[in-house]
Amino acid sequence: MKTLLTIAILLTMQSMAQAQKPRARDIGIPFDGTPGKYNAITDVKGVQVGFSTIIEGDGKNIIGKGPVRTGVTAILPRGQSSTPVYANWYTLNGNGEMTGTTWVTESGFLETPILITNTNSVGVCRDAMLKWFVQKNWIKEDGWYTYPLVAETWDGVLNDIYGFHVKESNAFDALNSAKTGLVQEGNVGGGTGMCCLGFKGGTGTASRLIKIGDSTYTIGVLVQSNFGRKKNLTIDGVPVGEALKDTLNYEVHKLAQSHYQEGDGSIIVVLATDAPLLPHQLKRIAQRIALGVGKVGGRGENGSGDIFIAFSTANASAFNRQKVVSVKQFPNDQINPLFEGTVQAVEEAIINAMVAAETMKGVNDNTAYALPHDKVIELLKKYGRIK
Repeated sequence: MKTLLTIAILLTMQSMAQAQKPRARDIGIPFDGTPGKYNAITDVKGVQVGFSTIIEGDGKNIIGKGPVRTGVTAILPRGQSSTPVYANWYTLNGNGEMTGTTWVTESGFLETPILITNTNSVGVCRDAMLKWFVQKNWIKEDGWYTYPLVAETWDGVLNDIYGFHVKESNAFDALNSAKTGLVQEGNVGGGTGMCCLGFKGGTGTASRLIKIGDSTYTIGVLVQSNFGRKKNLTIDGVPVGEALKDTLNYEVHKLAQSHYQEGDGSIIVVLATDAPLLPHQLKRIAQRIALGVGKVGGRGENGSGDIFIAFSTANASAFNRQKVVSVKQFPNDQINPLFEGTVQAVEEAIINAMVAAETMKGVNDNTAYALPHDKVIELLKKYGRIK
């Protein structure tokens, strides 16, 4: 019994350590705005996040065997409640995939959790979510239908992407492990094998508290960050990428696809808020996500899928198939602080992903190096951003 207890404690400590890797603020990078308790998407009450991470093998890429550097990320807007949320989406550049978005636009609702994975695993994750609904009796009505929302970014620099290593069980694991509180970042879940702005990328999150009148609203974002050219990397207005252009460049020996170009990749951003925004207003919020991506160096390159979705957990009784309902609507004339908080949270979430990410060697010994924390701080000091 003592041995089992010791193992349980060690596993708990390991899990906490993974969730508490250094973040951008921890190493001294300054940001505007006030974050929530966890500085994460889970600061929006009810939102849960889960992961399944697959890291196996080393060396030469043998399709179907590895090496494997991939996974699945799950976001549950209302936790274990299947009640839909108001939502809308936006794409900066469409070289990517997010399933189910036509019905989000048409209906104004997001009716399912969100899964994020690699490009070639969208299908298995979509099907797995439907099976998970059946297994969990998640949608408690007869004759239900729904369209799972699954998004992707391409991890073929480091992962045996044509080996199809993400299985139904991985989607189940991500959904079943979803929880509130601290969120792991860096090389985790769908972000495991991702690269960003010349360095290792992955999963990142951040939040902002927005005070408007007597009310305080929360905006939280989660990114799967896998985009951009190194020369464009900008942190707090400092041209970090240009300064580090000859430092820790990718080691790429052989790719799964030969037409890959620098800047290809993609970024998926999921934004949650408790402000009572209606679908047309959430479209406006989703569009502002692109400004946060642009602040750190995203340019919406031809080979990048930059796709964003925003949802609101307010108006919990809005979804009704039979009755007319009343809902609250946020005033457009007061929405600017929410726009600003969106840009701030997206910017920080991307940098958090890069700060937490660790150097990773993958297929054919292709290597993406971690963002060098010390050099970034030196540059921020040089440009007078910090003392």
